[in-house]
Amino acid sequence: MELKELVGLKAAEYIKDGMTVGLGTGSTAYYFVKEIGRRVKEEGLNITGVTTSVQTKELATELGIPLKSVDDVPYIDITIDGADEISEDFQGVKGGGGALLFEKIVADHSKRIIWIVDESKMVKHLGAFPLPVEVITYGSICLFNRFEAKGYNPTFRKNADGSLYLTDAKNFIIDLHIGEITDPKALAEELIHYTGVVEHGLFLDCVDTVLVGTADGVKVLEARD
Repeated sequence: MELKELVGLKAAEYIKDGMTVGLGTGSTAYYFVKEIGRRVKEEGLNITGVTTSVQTKELATELGIPLKSVDDVPYIDITIDGADEISEDFQGVKGGGGALLFEKIVADHSKRIIWIVDESKMVKHLGAFPLPVEVITYGSICLFNRFEAKGYNPTFRKNADGSLYLTDAKNFIIDLHIGEITDPKALAEELIHYTGVVEHGLFLDCVDTVLVGTADGVKVLEARD
């Protein structure tokens, strides 16, 4: 069993009857959602799912997981999602799959957040993974130029055919190749104040537990300890 599947199955153990569950996006969250679908079908697990992307919504619907919009639930008990990088102090970069805006909305509505990753995603400092910034299409070149002037080495995210990638909210993503991020909070504060930036991929001070798939099994790290 590959590490992503191992950690996805472990995450599903946190889900109990009656919960409203945030269903994450990405290759690791896929295995979690699949396991929840199996439990709904075979064990009669009674949950309500809130999805973080169109991709996850389609998968959950196919698996028969009951769903509601984030706007139709008072809160989310627990959200299980992947991450692209997690630093030693449990700050994260997300958005490699393009769902950072919806992921952050769901995270902000959640009582508890668990990130599920393989050990390659655990780093000392953030920055090796490009930082996604979701921007509206109008004025996106202006923003790109400003990021370039700041030395952030921006690139527009593109599809395999070379066309510009569109998020589920029909925005562009500019990936910033900054290198080591020495002050994530200051950078987050800077980025969110650029007119035209919808959201950035820095997820700070939000995760409660990290499940890390390793060759020796799943390590459980409590970020709040």
